[in-house]
Order: sequence, then C-alpha cells, then structure tokens
Amino acid sequence: MSLANKTLFITGASRGIGQAIALRAAADGANIVVAAKTHRRHPKLEGTIHSAAEAIEQVGGQALAVKCDVRDEEQVQAAVDQAVERFGGIDVCVNNASAIMLTGTLETPMKRFDLMHQVNLRGTFLVSKTCLPHLLQADNPHILNISPPLNMAPEWFGPHVAYTMAKYGMSQCVLGMAEEFKGKVAVNALWPRTTIATAAIQNLLGGDEMMRRSRKPEIMADAAHAVITQPFKELTGQFLLDEQALAKVGVTDFSAYAVDPDMPLATDLFL
Repeated sequence: MSLANKTLFITGASRGIGQAIALRAAADGANIVVAAKTHRRHPKLEGTIHSAAEAIEQVGGQALAVKCDVRDEEQVQAAVDQAVERFGGIDVCVNNASAIMLTGTLETPMKRFDLMHQVNLRGTFLVSKTCLPHLLQADNPHILNISPPLNMAPEWFGPHVAYTMAKYGMSQCVLGMAEEFKGKVAVNALWPRTTIATAAIQNLLGGDEMMRRSRKPEIMADAAHAVITQPFKELTGQFLLDEQALAKVGVTDFSAYAVDPDMPLATDLFL
C-alpha cells in the first residue's frame, strides 16, 4: 500500500529516524507534519523543522513545519489544529521524539529525570490523545511509537532506571491504547535491532566507531512504512523490531543499511 495523500504527524522529525520516516512517506506523496522544537540551527545538531520540510517537498511530499514542544499541551493542540486545517485530517501519528540520559540513580539529576518522562511518556500520551479524535475518522489509522519491547528483566533497569522507565512508558502506551482502541486504531511499537546512526549515537553513545557499527536510519523508515501501510485491524498491539517489520513485507537482506559493511554491527539497547 502507498501513503499517497495520507497525512502523518511525526514528532522529532527534524533529523534522524523521524526525518527518515518522513522522507520515506513523502516519496509516496504523503503530507507530513514536522512537529519538533528545532526551528533554528543548533550548534551540535543538524536539521531544523524548516530544512526537514524542504527535504520532504524535494522528494514529492507536502510539508507543514510546526515548532512544537511535545511537553506543552497548548503547543501540541495548536500543531494538531494546524495539521487538520492544512491537510483535512490525520491518518498516522508517529511518536518519535525522545530524550535520553543513560545514568544510574545517583548520577541522574532530577531535571533530566523530569525531561525524559515529560518528553518520552507524557509527550507520547499527549500527542496520541490529541491526534486520536482525527485518527478515529481516518480510513487506515495508525499510531506508531518508536519504543522498545517490554521486558521486565532487571538487567534493562539497573544501569539506567530513569531512562528505562521513561522509554518503557512509551511502550506501555502501546499496550494500553492498542487494547482501548482495538478495531478502531492500530497502535504498535517499532525498535531497531542494531544501533542507528543518529546524533544520539555520535554525541552520547560512542562517537565515530559506534556510528560505523550502526545501520542507517533508512532501515527504520522502511520498517515504519511497512507497519503503517498494513490494514489497521490486522496489525495492532505489536512490539516489532525493524527486521521483523521488514520481513513481513518480504525484505530479509539488510546489508544495504549498514553504515560500514566491514564493521560488526552493534546490538541496540534493550535487546
């Protein structure tokens, strides 16, 4: 199935995985709402909502760049209202915006604890809640959270309990909303099997070597496309890895996604 003329509301779409998902959908002729905070160039991060919108239109999509902090209820409501006014509705909500700090309890400032929970958990709940009235009117509505499979084993909590709780909060939204809106809106999670070459990997999790051991964001974009083009009643409540999502549409050779084919791939967090 194609996403032509479908409207996607994507948080954190100014760079990385969010932008890659946007560009893949735009190649089908989709309308993309780029909902992110970065409207001016950041000294350490590439991309703004405006540069992302320009790239989307260059590959054949329509774009609406909206400065939006997912923690702020008024900003989220305004962004959704603008999306509906511009494109007539919302077909897909992608909760990609996320904050990360991989520290133990004693090393985690409460300011960062609050940021992770407000962006990851509260932001995901708020954006989903605000998009849902419009999703419920769509032909093939989907919510897709970029969050990991739920696994309550202590090893995933011990090293960075604050981040794990915040990220698992996004996954719990999948668990609950998929049940609540069964037969009405598909709600799924997607997570990479390997690290993905993004600013988080470059700046926080290993630099150049880890970037070379990662896959390109395009694997997540293609996997997301495979999920959100499925009939909403047939695929919901699932916690899919990118490889699993692609296998469902017949893609089993992932070699083209490697940043450096000569380097061993690094398994992503939570796997």
